[in-house]
Amino acid sequence: MAAWSLLVLIVVLFAAKVPLDQATRWAGNGVGVNLAAAIALLPLVPVGFVLARRQPGNPLGWMFLALMVLLLVSGVATDYAWLSYRLGHHLPLAVVGVVLGPAWVWLFLTLPLVILLFPDGRLPSRRWRPVLWGYLVVGAGWPVSIYAVTIGAVAAGDIHLVPGGDLRAVDDPAGSSAWLGSIEAIILPVLAVFWLAFVASQVLAWRRAGGERRQQLKWLMTGAAVCGASLAVIAVVGTLDTSVSPAWGAVLNVVTVGIAALPVCIGVAILKYRLYDIDRIISRTLAYAVVTGLLVGVYAGLVLLATRVLSFHSTVAVAASTLAAAALFSPLRTRSATTWPPRCSRHWNPLTYRCGSARRAEVAPRHPCPWKEPAVAGP
Repeated sequence: MAAWSLLVLIVVLFAAKVPLDQATRWAGNGVGVNLAAAIALLPLVPVGFVLARRQPGNPLGWMFLALMVLLLVSGVATDYAWLSYRLGHHLPLAVVGVVLGPAWVWLFLTLPLVILLFPDGRLPSRRWRPVLWGYLVVGAGWPVSIYAVTIGAVAAGDIHLVPGGDLRAVDDPAGSSAWLGSIEAIILPVLAVFWLAFVASQVLAWRRAGGERRQQLKWLMTGAAVCGASLAVIAVVGTLDTSVSPAWGAVLNVVTVGIAALPVCIGVAILKYRLYDIDRIISRTLAYAVVTGLLVGVYAGLVLLATRVLSFHSTVAVAASTLAAAALFSPLRTRSATTWPPRCSRHWNPLTYRCGSARRAEVAPRHPCPWKEPAVAGP
C-alpha cells in the first residue's frame, strides 16, 4: 500500500509540473534541459516501485521512490516561485516554493549511498558503520548550509532567481552568503572521497564474488560508470556558457540522459532479469564505440586533408569524406566485432547449459563460453 501511495503522489506531482513547466517556459532552462532531465530521472519510478513491491524489505526501492518525490517537489516549488518572482504573478505562499526548491541536492547524496547498500540494502560489513555515519554527518552539512542561505535570503527579502530556479545567493554565493562557497569547497571534496570509497568497495566485492553475485556487481559497475561519466561531463560543461555555444548545450542534454543508466542497471541486477546479458551489452558497446571513434577520426582527417592540404572546395571535401566514412563503416564494424566478441550467444544460460546438477550450476559462471568448457564425462 505504501508503494502505491508513493506512486500516486509521484503521478500527482508530475501532473502538476507539466503545466507549470509550460507556464514558466521551463524556468529559463529551455525544453531540451527539462526533457533530458525527465528521461534521466523517470527510471527511478518503475525501478523503485517494482523493487518496493517485490522486495519490500530492501530499502533501495523506497529510496528511489522517495528521491523521485523530493525531486518533483523541488521542480514544482521552483516553477511556482518562478511564476511569482520572475513572471510577476504574485502567487500566495511563493516563499514556500523558494524554500523547497533546493531539494535537488538529495540526488547527489542518495545515489552514492545506493551504490554502497547494493544489492540488498545492507552494508558490506560492520566496519562500514562508522563510514556510513561519517558520510551522513558530512553529507547533511551540504543541504543544511544551502537551506540556511535560502532562509537567510528569504528573511532579508533578497529573492533573486537565476535560470533554473535557484536563488542567486545559492548559485553564486557572494556577500552575506559567501560562506556557502567556502563550506562547499570543504564538503564536496570530502564527499567525493566517500563516493570513491563506496565504488571501490563494490569493485573489491566483484573481484571476490562468483556466480550471480558477480553478474549483479557487473551490472552495478556498468551503470555507475555511465552515470559517473555523465555527471563528470555535466560538471565540466556546466562551467561553460552554453548560451554562447548551443552545441555545448546539446552535449549537456544528451549526456544528462546517461544518469538513467544507474537505476536501470540496479533494477536489472536486483531483479535478476536477463542478468547474463551484461557481457553482450558491454562487448557491443565497446565495438560500436570504437567504430564511432574511428569514423569520426577518419572523417575529420579527410576533411582537413582535402581542404588544407589539397585545397579542394569545402563542399566537395565534406561529401567525399562522408562517402569514405560510410564505406568504412561495415568493415570496421566487422573487425571490431571480432576483436570484442560476445561472450555467449543470446540464448545461452550459463546455469543450464550443462547437465543441471547443483555442483555444475555453481561453477558454470566461471566458464563464460560453452565451447571453451571441457567435455563432462558421465551423466
